[in-house]
Amino acid sequence: MDNEPVDFVTVLAPNGMLGAGFPEATIERGLRLGADVISVDGGSTDSGPYYLGASQPKTTRAAVARDLRILLKAAAGAGIPLIVGSCGTSGTDDGVDWVADIVADVQADEGLELRVARIYSEQDAGELKKRLDAGRIHALPPTGELRPETLDNCTHIVGVMGHEPIVAALEAGADVVLAGRATDTAIAAAYPLMRGMPAGPTWHAAKIIECGGQCTTNPRAGGVLATIDANGFSIEPLDPTVACTPVSVAAHMLYETANPFEMREPDGTLDVREAAYTARDDRTVRVEGSQFHVAEQHSIKLEGARIAGYETMSFTAIRDPHILADIEAWADLLSTVIKQRVEQTIGLSQDKYAFDVRLYGYNAVLGDLEPAQGAPREVGVMLLVNAPDQATATAVAKIANPLMLHLPTADMDYLPSLAFATSPAEIERGPAYEFVLNHVVDSVTPTDMFRIEFEEAAHHD
Repeated sequence: MDNEPVDFVTVLAPNGMLGAGFPEATIERGLRLGADVISVDGGSTDSGPYYLGASQPKTTRAAVARDLRILLKAAAGAGIPLIVGSCGTSGTDDGVDWVADIVADVQADEGLELRVARIYSEQDAGELKKRLDAGRIHALPPTGELRPETLDNCTHIVGVMGHEPIVAALEAGADVVLAGRATDTAIAAAYPLMRGMPAGPTWHAAKIIECGGQCTTNPRAGGVLATIDANGFSIEPLDPTVACTPVSVAAHMLYETANPFEMREPDGTLDVREAAYTARDDRTVRVEGSQFHVAEQHSIKLEGARIAGYETMSFTAIRDPHILADIEAWADLLSTVIKQRVEQTIGLSQDKYAFDVRLYGYNAVLGDLEPAQGAPREVGVMLLVNAPDQATATAVAKIANPLMLHLPTADMDYLPSLAFATSPAEIERGPAYEFVLNHVVDSVTPTDMFRIEFEEAAHHD
């Protein structure tokens, strides 16, 4: 990898997540404009703990392969690196290997000979307990003190890497870096930092482009190109019909941050209080004044998930105006009768299982915060049962079945007929997971918790 000093570095971010798709023409335009590196996020915790707990990807293989085929050919043709972070959605070792297998297939199909680095971020509970005993693991608010058994109960634990392992892979000659769990910004910041760009503008630019075109006037049109130099960075959309504006760019600091002026990374904190956003033309924005404060202690955030039980779901729909006139009373009655019937039928006390009744079309999203008034026209009722095993969860849901089909209110002298969405009505969802780690580890070195393995470039006839 060439490490000669440069005046600027240009990063191409094709979209917000590998497999989400993008117009191929936008990548071609980014290369013509001089992209030095392609970076794309491959995962997130946004969709909940299942993907980490089960170590399964959210995206389909065909979609990831489509995006990778375009990006690998672009990187190879331009002679620039491709960096993918949080492979396989949650960044587990399985996720890295899953993406690496797709890369290998694409390389074979297209006759490419790119050297691939895999960076593994999955953590061993036993090793983490040693760090816990040494006082090197700390809780983030509002989480309490970490107990060793919590680590043992996790099905998978990952450490969220910063830019340093990615830089190490690039400096060792990787053309393609497939990283496990990483901060969304690290994948875009790694190459510019390696080439000597200042930390303030680099981390700020990485934050703005982490979701591709979300910082533009049309997020659906593709990604963006960020050019970082000694004094700041400029950003423009890859689609020439779309614009970046000072508001659209600055607004992205509000996205997934507790403080819109600060963002913590493993090695320090981005500070944008003094940043100025200026329109260079009708579609390009210039940003200057970003700062980065290096932390006294480098730290790695942990993410872990464990099985919280097994779930079975039923879904019915109500249009009966009498029930809908006081749907909360009906839902309360349903809950009461379910508990009574479960104890009568299978002798199960309420501490042996749990369930939620969610009223979609009424208040299922906002709950008590729902501002709407008046009776709804129709309501979907979701029953979600959680129990220590699947059979128990399904048994509870089956006991609730006739109630969700015909339960009358106390003042009704007839049985209403409601409408199940599926037949059978009970849908077994399998194990349900929960996040249980919100802690950081004091790093010994920025790379000591991560493992890098190389695959030599294949030679295709």
